Amino acid sequence: MHFLHACVHFIDSFTDRSGRLLAWLLFFMAILTTLVVVMRYGFGIGSIPTQEAVTYMHGCVFLLGAAYALKTGAHVRVDIFYRNFSERARAWTNSLGGILFLLPLCAFILASSWGYVSESWGMRETSAEPGGIPAVFLLKSLIPLMAINLALQGLAEILRSALILVEGTAK
Repeated sequence: MHFLHACVHFIDSFTDRSGRLLAWLLFFMAILTTLVVVMRYGFGIGSIPTQEAVTYMHGCVFLLGAAYALKTGAHVRVDIFYRNFSERARAWTNSLGGILFLLPLCAFILASSWGYVSESWGMRETSAEPGGIPAVFLLKSLIPLMAINLALQGLAEILRSALILVEGTAK
């Protein structure tokens, strides 16, 4: 059981550090968005790379932040019955939901995005806008990374629920 606790702790720590790092992107997104607005409406200067940088940061926050949302319980949950469940019933619900829905969804996203991302990398896809960021292939790479990251945190949640079922309580 010590090994399972260590695995859960390791994945949780990775997700927590990643989530905290991603939170800084929100701050930089706000500053950059303000800069875009001031440049455009205050000085009549547009900047495609700056606008695209906001989009790239937005993609990072939402795609790579999905695992952090799962870890912290910030995802959407139908709570009509769940809130009244015992700890064991919640553990069963979480473990079965992870095994039957979350992990297969992550595998599907990973498998279905692989060709899309590989093709983008193969041509080193760039922005369609003149002067845009020449790294659309990096932005698209966030899709399979999200699936892997979310699957890892899903595994931690499944293991945590299994530990509750075996040991009787969360630690």
